[in-house]
Amino acid sequence: MEKIRTVLVDDEKNSLVILQKLLEKHVPEVEVVDTAQTVEQAVETIEKTRPDLVFLDINLPDGDGFEILEKIDYRDFGVIFVTAYDQYAIKAFEFAALHYILKPVEPQQLIEAINRYKETREEELTKKIMALSSNLKQQPTKLILPTSSGLHIIDLDDIIRCESSNNYTTFYLTSGKKIVVSKSIQTYEKLLKDSHFCRIHNKHIVNLKFVKKYVRGRGGYVVLSNGEQIDVSEGRKKGFLEKLSKFTIN
Repeated sequence: MEKIRTVLVDDEKNSLVILQKLLEKHVPEVEVVDTAQTVEQAVETIEKTRPDLVFLDINLPDGDGFEILEKIDYRDFGVIFVTAYDQYAIKAFEFAALHYILKPVEPQQLIEAINRYKETREEELTKKIMALSSNLKQQPTKLILPTSSGLHIIDLDDIIRCESSNNYTTFYLTSGKKIVVSKSIQTYEKLLKDSHFCRIHNKHIVNLKFVKKYVRGRGGYVVLSNGEQIDVSEGRKKGFLEKLSKFTIN
């Protein structure tokens, strides 16, 4: 499980201890790399540790949490505000906060905040993947697949198909290798919709370049170049045949 490197900022030592224990118990993928109790300490700590996420108290002895965001140079992290004052929430969102949690912190609030962080990071990753092409008008030719062992940069033409299993997607490559990614197939359907891929079933996306035959039926099925037979769902049949026709004409 990939760790979310996190800094906690709160002027109350007891609050830091409680929050860290809640994180360890309810969202163990969050790794607290450091804590800070003042604006000055927080700026120094964030610049030094370069975290993925910061839990940020509003009121601090030498200023407030918003000053930290204004002073730092490093910006590539998410923010979850932790406050006892609800009136700060609107201003927090103006600073693009992912979420805010009111004290005393409840486990469910914490879990929801972390889930929201993950969703936002997935959207950011999607943008980075699509930006791989040096020319934004040119169709990207590579895909980044994040796994627990690192990032795999794959040529689109090396992907035969993708298969969904709950919130995981397995990529089947021409080399015979399989890569499992902890992201839903919907993520990759969006990424690949303008290329030579088509979602033909709730569980399957295929590379049209490897479709050798379509066998008619209620939904029918396709035969791929590696001999695999993949069902086409009845609801996706029309869209698949239209895209296949355009692809073969081109």
